[in-house]
This record gives sequence, structure tokens and C-alpha cells, in this order.
Amino acid sequence: MSGVNDTKTALVTGANKGIGFAIAQGLGALGFTVAVGARDDARREEAVGRLRAAGVEAFGVALDVTSDDSVTAAVASIEKEAGRLDVLVNNAGISGQFEDGAQDPASLDLDVLRTVLETNVFGVVRVTNAMLPLLSRAASPRIVNMSSNMGSLTLRTGPITAAYAPSKSMLNSITAQYARRFADTDIMVNVACPGYVATDFTGFAGERTPEQGAAIALRLATLPDDGPRGGFFDDEGVVAW
Repeated sequence: MSGVNDTKTALVTGANKGIGFAIAQGLGALGFTVAVGARDDARREEAVGRLRAAGVEAFGVALDVTSDDSVTAAVASIEKEAGRLDVLVNNAGISGQFEDGAQDPASLDLDVLRTVLETNVFGVVRVTNAMLPLLSRAASPRIVNMSSNMGSLTLRTGPITAAYAPSKSMLNSITAQYARRFADTDIMVNVACPGYVATDFTGFAGERTPEQGAAIALRLATLPDDGPRGGFFDDEGVVAW
């Protein structure tokens, strides 16, 4: 695509649906070229088509955040297409298997916990570290990790979820460590809570739209250079750790 190297580029993982797609659409409306990261080929290309139909510059990136080889290939794809990365939104996530509507810590299957951590935590680290060389080429690189207030040790919202909620607590902590590591650089890292959004992830039970859920990610992705670092935010402001 001509002109891609002259515009800012953003990668959104899990961008083929729900909040991820809304984030991609929002960044595109702000003038970013959007790399649509998703595992499913058909859904990814469908999302790219929808974005382009809405006037967004977009291209697809095959991306399984649990696979080293997939992430390495994604880096090569973005480098070839754009040459750098200005924004990374780590949105891909899973809730893990539930029994009777809850993940009971007293009977939790450790394989469920491992699977959730592999995507929600290890996947974020895997993608972030792989994309750092491309982010370092940007003037004002931003990393946004999509979390949940269910991971707040202070608030303890939602039902008992002994795999999902702790995965978000760990993601929050990892984000704080990245922010410390990059404190003296141009890379700004923050974590966002989209709220209870009506998507297939929640069984469409949430009261917020995907666009409302995406708003905080868009804000953090476009922070000025003197903006906050290593914080946990939702639409109302700072979320308690």
C-alpha cells in the first residue's frame, strides 16, 4: 500500500471482532494504518475488508500469540508492510473454561489456568518483546495492554474466576514492570479496562458497546509524550490495583 511508511502504524491483536475490531476501527479513524492481528484467516480478512470499506488503511497479519513462530512471522510481515510500529495494543485474550459459571479455586483444573496464562500473559510478553525493535523505530511508541478490573486486587469485581482474574492481575503487574524498564525511553506502556462490554466474550451480556470499550485504549494509544506511564485506567480515570 503506497504511503504506509509515511503514516503511523498500529498492531491490534485479536482485532477481528469485538473490542479489538472497535479499537482497530477507532485507530484507523484517527489516521493510523492498522495491522489486524488474528489467528483465523477468514475472520481476519473479513475484518480487513470491513475496515477498508469504512475508509481505514488496513492489512492483515496472521498472528497466534501463543506461537513463537507465528509471532516471528508477524514481525516480518509488519516490517515488510510498514517498516516500523507506532502502537501495539495487546487485546487478544481468553476467559478459559468455566464450570457452572465459575472457575472455583478449590477445584480449578491447572490445565485451564495454564491455557489462560499462555494467552493472556505469556502471549502479551511474547508479542511485546518481539515487536520492540519495530516500536523503537517510532518517534512516540505506545503499548496498551487490555486488562479488566476483575484483575484488581482491591476491587475484586465480577464472579469468582480463579484463572481469568489472576491472569489480568499478572498482566497488570507485568505492565508496571515494562513501564519501569522503559521509564527513560520514548516507549510508554499502560493498561486499560474497557468495562463490561457486550461481545461474544461476555455472551453479549455487557451494558457497554465495543466502541465504548475501545475508547480508553484509543486514549492511551495516543497519549502525549508527557502522559502517564505504567498506570491502570478506565473511562473514569485511574483504576485501583
